[in-house]
Amino acid sequence: MDGVLIREEHLVPGADTFLQELQDNHLRFMVLTNNSMFTPRDLRSRLLRTGLDVPEGSIWTSALATARFLDQQRPKGSAYVIGESGLTTALHEIGYVLTDHNPDYVVLGETRTYSFEAITQAIRLVEGGARFIATNPDEKGPSREGSLPATGAVAALIERATGRRPYYVGKPNPLMMRSALRALGAHSENTLMIGDRMDTDVRSGLESGLQTILVLSGISGAATAEQFPYRPTKVLDSVADLVGHTTDPFG
Repeated sequence: MDGVLIREEHLVPGADTFLQELQDNHLRFMVLTNNSMFTPRDLRSRLLRTGLDVPEGSIWTSALATARFLDQQRPKGSAYVIGESGLTTALHEIGYVLTDHNPDYVVLGETRTYSFEAITQAIRLVEGGARFIATNPDEKGPSREGSLPATGAVAALIERATGRRPYYVGKPNPLMMRSALRALGAHSENTLMIGDRMDTDVRSGLESGLQTILVLSGISGAATAEQFPYRPTKVLDSVADLVGHTTDPFG
């Protein structure tokens, strides 16, 4: 989502035309984000403010992927959660109990108010036997004032204190891509991944068997892309370059 359709709360030029063309050609799509803070309803509202009309059902977050993973692993379980409504709502909807009393899992997600007390509690619960899950490995995120610590940075703190490495569900774990494919009712052979990051988007697409397009409207630049041992199928300046070619993006 960020860096592909929007950038710092502004529409990436041409993103609205691109999405409209997908809809006009009856091409199913899913907007993905590693950010677990917001529900699909919240993100739909955010996108609407930029001029993009994306249905809630076409938004897939690391929080939803984490909830689906836990539902498959241990249905109707319990978790101690550090995160925002995007994560707590997703876990409630699969029937999870959120508790700090002998939970099955400690689940770490994104928040702008990481609490030392909550992190300390998470460390003690992991030491006591709770399984450690994190929604995504991103170590920092952007803000108008500069970088902010994100899930991966706080997960590293808990890992160092406990000696227990978390299982990361979000990108670049192909698990998130596969869960999105299932939610979309699609198969990897006829699905294309468009992203702005080599280390998460392109990597997860490749490892899930998808063709990939790197757009240079976000994190990774052309020089950055050359530093990785793998390559996307195609590199474009932005999704605007796909307008008129959505049915044959490699033509």
